[in-house]
Amino acid sequence: ENGRYYRAVKHFIIAANQGQDESIKNVMEYFKEGFVSKDDLAAALRAHQAAVDATKSPQREAAENYRRALGVENSPAMVRAALAISNTH
Repeated sequence: ENGRYYRAVKHFIIAANQGQDESIKNVMEYFKEGFVSKDDLAAALRAHQAAVDATKSPQREAAENYRRALGVENSPAMVRAALAISNTH
C-alpha cells in the first residue's frame, strides 16, 4: 500500500520541479503525512521556485496584464496573442 504513496510522491516531485503549483502543494501534504523527507521537501521547494522564476519576464507580465484588462480567460492562444500585441507597443 505504501508503495503507491511513494510512487505518487515521486511523480508530484517531478511535476513540482517543473513549476506546477498543485504538485508542490501535494508534496507538502505528503510531507505532513510522513511520506516525504524534510530534505526532499526542501529540494522540491527550491526546484519549484527556480522553475517559476525561470518563466518570469517583462513580456509575460505585460501579456498577463493585458489579458486581465481585456477580461479574457487564460489560454495558450490568448497568451501568445497578448504577447504579440505587447511586443509591438
